[in-house]
Amino acid sequence: MKAFVRLAALGAALLVCGAANAQQYPAKPVKILIPFPAGGVTDIAGRLIAQKLSEKLGQQFYIENQAGAGGNLGMANVARAPGDGYTILLSSSSITVNPSLYQKMPFDAEKDLIPVTKAGGSPNSWLVNPNFPAKTMKELIDLIKKEPGKHSVGSPGAGTTPSLSIEMLRLGLGLDFVVVPFAGGGPMTQSLLGGHTPIVAGAIGNSMNLIKEGKIRALAVTTKKRLETAPDVPTLEEIGIKGQEAETMTGVFVPAGTPKSIVDLLQKNIAEIVNAPDMKAKLLELGIVPEGDSPASFAAYVKADIAKWKKVIEEAKIPKI
Repeated sequence: MKAFVRLAALGAALLVCGAANAQQYPAKPVKILIPFPAGGVTDIAGRLIAQKLSEKLGQQFYIENQAGAGGNLGMANVARAPGDGYTILLSSSSITVNPSLYQKMPFDAEKDLIPVTKAGGSPNSWLVNPNFPAKTMKELIDLIKKEPGKHSVGSPGAGTTPSLSIEMLRLGLGLDFVVVPFAGGGPMTQSLLGGHTPIVAGAIGNSMNLIKEGKIRALAVTTKKRLETAPDVPTLEEIGIKGQEAETMTGVFVPAGTPKSIVDLLQKNIAEIVNAPDMKAKLLELGIVPEGDSPASFAAYVKADIAKWKKVIEEAKIPKI
């Protein structure tokens, strides 16, 4: 009986401690580490979120960029950081792709980090130069089938989710074409505009203005529903091509051991931030569809995404880095 009372008292003390942590947190500036160079979509979104967190929680949330090894360098440093809530990771889908793309990983994404929330996702899209003969996704697929091996499809780089979207479509429909990887979305878009690589797959947000100006034609997006910002662009699913959902996620993580009270506090505030009308509009301009799901829902998403990309990488026989 005494042992039970002691255990109950210990449990109550832990609950009080957790509540105290949430009330006291943050008591000093908080670092949000972005494992990529400044200026990209993840970085811009991170700076918008950091500013709003600073305003809401009364402490400075600041960005630190730490690029290298496809994001692994920065992600590993967060995984090794103390679980006290003062180091936060804002990452893209590299965190779910890299475990299957790299020979060795310096951390375990599912064990060393706690998923806080999926701030949003940037859908991939199939894009063509306006002068290219295919006006729809069905016409593009029919053309590739009719002329196997003749056409090239550009991607923003090996291992990116657009490059894996290309492999998903190739595997799913048995298509024969050449993949041209570029060193990022910028060079790929320039080649698309110039007509040198008239077919590409990329994050639609990066090309939204060019699509609106008629300089690029969007054939399809890799989401279940059409986008608010591109309502005229059909989804692959609605034109009968199933199992092709893919996006570049913007996700928030903290080191393992971070108290649940802090995880829940961060999730609640980030969800409110990304779904506020002004922030939602800004994120949609970046091509990010805001979400802000629960830690449990996001953990399930991460697990499923790791498994999905592992299957694509293995079936496409993509060599490990």
